[in-house]
Amino acid sequence: MNLLLLTPEDFLSGDSVRVSGFRARHIIKVLRAKVGDPLRCGLLGGDTGRGQITDISTDAVSLRVTLDTPPPAKLPLTLLLALPRPKMARRTLRAATELGVSRIILLNSQRVDKSYWQSPLVDEAHLHAAMIEGLEQSGDTILPELQRARGFKPFVEDRLPALLSGKTGLLAHPYSAATAPTGITGNCLLAIGPEGGFIPYELEKLEAAGLQSFTLGPRILKVETAVSAIIGRLFL
Repeated sequence: MNLLLLTPEDFLSGDSVRVSGFRARHIIKVLRAKVGDPLRCGLLGGDTGRGQITDISTDAVSLRVTLDTPPPAKLPLTLLLALPRPKMARRTLRAATELGVSRIILLNSQRVDKSYWQSPLVDEAHLHAAMIEGLEQSGDTILPELQRARGFKPFVEDRLPALLSGKTGLLAHPYSAATAPTGITGNCLLAIGPEGGFIPYELEKLEAAGLQSFTLGPRILKVETAVSAIIGRLFL
């Protein structure tokens, strides 16, 4: 936890907060903080700043905080991600949040097992918790916008063209002839397929909608590795 992420419910008054549960346990047992120690803090959806511990009990920590610094800027990136295997989905969304992705759209695909959508590991609560971990790690306070598109064809035909308006559209595909671009500064939509990649029909539909395919090279990467590697190459 590089940032103590606060919610409005944590505030006792204008600058006084009290946290309990796993956040308090982390401060006490992992950080081994003491009264008077400073902590980096941020309000979910708001500014970041500093806090000073004023009291520690067995299950709660009180702080006085000053939040006056905007969070780090988001990447101008919409990530269109074929729903990964549930355990991998949590790790992938956490990593995308750490990297500053603005919007994540989970997409259905022929190679996405139907059972993935029913898994409790990809329900709102679990994925929200994964993205919160990403904010705490990266010192951010703004959650990515998370959407789901369970119908591939309706999404690509009806929604994707509007989403691409004013954006560079890119499609990660290991067998493309084009190499991945670098130094992107404008708005971008990046599509990454499932394990095994998009099937030919899906590739054709995505390219027809305006996405340009590219490859990182001959190595075939797992989805969670590809997300970090590609975003790093495009933007960082």
